[in-house]
Amino acid sequence: MASRKIFLSVLAMAFLVQIGMAVDYPVGGPAGGWDTNTDLSTWAADNNFMPGDSLTFKYPTFHDVVEVTKADYDTCSGSNPLGSYTGGSTTIKLTKPGKRYFICSTPGHCAAGMKLVVDVAATSATTAPAPIAAAPKHSKNKGIAPSLAPEVAPTTPSIDSELPIVSTPTPSPTPLSGAAGSARWAQVALGLCLGMFLFLTI
Repeated sequence: MASRKIFLSVLAMAFLVQIGMAVDYPVGGPAGGWDTNTDLSTWAADNNFMPGDSLTFKYPTFHDVVEVTKADYDTCSGSNPLGSYTGGSTTIKLTKPGKRYFICSTPGHCAAGMKLVVDVAATSATTAPAPIAAAPKHSKNKGIAPSLAPEVAPTTPSIDSELPIVSTPTPSPTPLSGAAGSARWAQVALGLCLGMFLFLTI
């Protein structure tokens, strides 16, 4: 009985955290939309899209949302769509990493800027640590650190060591940008809280 309770609680927490991590992005943001007036390329560049997130397009019925290849995106052609959506409200799930291309196929709208490229990242970006050059074993300048290592105050040479100890810097994760980052972490926290509640009540 206890192992079943633990299994169900862990399963529920994993599910809720996954749901909590996904973000729904209203295309164009709070001040814009799927239209010819919104700078969609800047909006897309300001967001960090991950698998599991979704895009919600809101638009008048004389517009549409057409997913196309890069070649069709570049030429504003909707003649060979990967997907075509109408009706004024469309939500598209971003299921895997890679670029996705969307246009409005109403004549003249794509050329007027009603097109969007979304780059779905595989994972959140992190920076790699800088390499540290190895020092020669028999250096005459015993108190000087290697050129790529962080500066270290000169030390007096000792018999036990020829070079000062230099630590390798550790990378820090790149924070998510703006409100999307805050919303993502708030949803994760909510998912964890709900999972703990289920654990305690089951």
